[in-house]
Amino acid sequence: MSAKRPPDGEIRQSQVISTFGPGAMVDLPDHSVIIGGLEHWDFPRNERVRITEPRLEQRVCEILQRNDIALIAPPAASDEPFAARSGMKAFIFPIWFLAQVEERWTDPVSQKVYRTRPLVPHSQLTKGKYLDRNRKLIDVVPVRFVQACVRGHISDINWYAFVYEEWTATRRGQIWLDEGGAGNDFADIFVRCEATKARRPLSQATVAQGHTLGFCRGDRPWLGGQNREPKCPEHSRLLVRSASNAYFPQSLGVISIPDTDEVIREAVAPVWEDFLQYCESEADVARERKKQRVAVAIEKFTNAQVWAHIEQRKSLVPPTPKGIKQLEIETLLSQPDSVGEDKPEGDFYARGRTPKDVPPWLADKLDRVVLVHRLREVVAQIGFTRFEPQEPDIDGMLDINVKRGTLAAEMNWVPAIENRGEGVLVTFKPQAIKDWLDATTRPLVDERGGELLAGFSAWAERREMLGLAPPRGILPYIMLHSLSHLMISAVSLECGYAASSIRERVYAVPGFYGILLYTGTPGAEGTLGGLVQVGNRIERHIQTALQLGRLCSNDPVCSYHRPNDPHEERFLHGAACHGCLLIAETSCERRNEMLDRALVVPTVHTPGAAFFETIP
Repeated sequence: MSAKRPPDGEIRQSQVISTFGPGAMVDLPDHSVIIGGLEHWDFPRNERVRITEPRLEQRVCEILQRNDIALIAPPAASDEPFAARSGMKAFIFPIWFLAQVEERWTDPVSQKVYRTRPLVPHSQLTKGKYLDRNRKLIDVVPVRFVQACVRGHISDINWYAFVYEEWTATRRGQIWLDEGGAGNDFADIFVRCEATKARRPLSQATVAQGHTLGFCRGDRPWLGGQNREPKCPEHSRLLVRSASNAYFPQSLGVISIPDTDEVIREAVAPVWEDFLQYCESEADVARERKKQRVAVAIEKFTNAQVWAHIEQRKSLVPPTPKGIKQLEIETLLSQPDSVGEDKPEGDFYARGRTPKDVPPWLADKLDRVVLVHRLREVVAQIGFTRFEPQEPDIDGMLDINVKRGTLAAEMNWVPAIENRGEGVLVTFKPQAIKDWLDATTRPLVDERGGELLAGFSAWAERREMLGLAPPRGILPYIMLHSLSHLMISAVSLECGYAASSIRERVYAVPGFYGILLYTGTPGAEGTLGGLVQVGNRIERHIQTALQLGRLCSNDPVCSYHRPNDPHEERFLHGAACHGCLLIAETSCERRNEMLDRALVVPTVHTPGAAFFETIP
């Protein structure tokens, strides 16, 4: 038995979820490939490591409209030299190549000289190389242009049909790619047939709504073979294979925390029959707590929490299902303040901190601070998009129903990873949010909201999603999301983590408004405590964040941006740019969309719509 052949390339398990999942194109030393679908993943000894997170599994099943979808860790490389090969299979893509010849062609009309190279399909290669006129074998490289659609389908361009401008055209002569200048301007790139003299600029394939490349064929090469989705209604668009918009993974993340309702139910169960079922008020709970057996059972809960559970249980009405984010923030806020020598243990450990010496401008807004010493996040990839990134919302409140590419022909599991780290939660008083949204007292907030909604409508119209209603609770979300970005920039100056390693989780659910800043690493048992220490001084960091957002280096241009401006096409941005709010996309849960600085602090153009009207 011989040792197994080494892989053509290696990536980390976390990169599978974030960058190189099924359908992603990867450049290897000798060729370009597309990562295979889940059916083409081989696991060591055929054993799959299942990750348990029931709430995430349920949400994935809802989105994919399937039952019993498991969360599986991507295959890891085996260290055993004679073990069966494991990993992810990939397929050669694209299958059209450019021969590395050094030839020049002169346009007889303009007399402009172009560098020209022959375009050759894989079937016409000899031993993987191009055989030139002199019978010499020439190295080839994958062509950098392919075609794709918004449903994730991707295929090679039919270069014969393109140059001859006939959908059913076949080869009539050698096809050449003429490149002028540095070869980066589409206006200087032409496809030419040597035999017929037909020549066409590639820039014609970039015209919006031009439909130059015809209808999408529904090709899914990452699933292997000639896999196609029949009757795709979309038109194909030109895509640069190595461009940043070629692949956007769609992922969902859940913070693994105990369900407070379930924990109370388990705590109350042993003393329900003999004691608590007879309680008629919160005072009765306090009386029963004096008994040692009851006190031990419910010691982690207040009388109000236990009485609320008793009322719900006696009503015989099933509890209303809670959203994932609502359950998370309720559990975080239910944690007691730090007492004595508490020691962080397990996957989740958090303690509250009562803000002290809060300045007047913040006192009527800041509610509670929770220091999360230990947390576990499970992230799963459920699909991908091309051309534009669109993240699904974990609770569906901010979902915009985008089309996604599938990870497998038959979905019964999705790849997932675990991250462990720490964080800090900051919540704001619901009454303060309500007062800010009151159109009678704050008409400028309502006016600014109308401008942002006009931008959302323009975004939906441009993507042919007419009639799409804006997400519920979008205005508080945009405000908190924008504040979160400012806070990430502020705390990164002191906490010891780079801004790109701090992530956000924005809570804008009924009755709860907050921001969780956290960090996590796959395979880590914990972190250094930098964010927890920041939480002890979070009031000062909020002040720093607001000062950072008051004036942008691109003002007044930034603050005067109109969300529905058709020329800029930044429809989901208010006053937001790389000089103020845009941060690393790995940190943002919405990929740097739904942002507006004017809702947080007074700006040059909109001084009266800010949640924080005064900043020291």
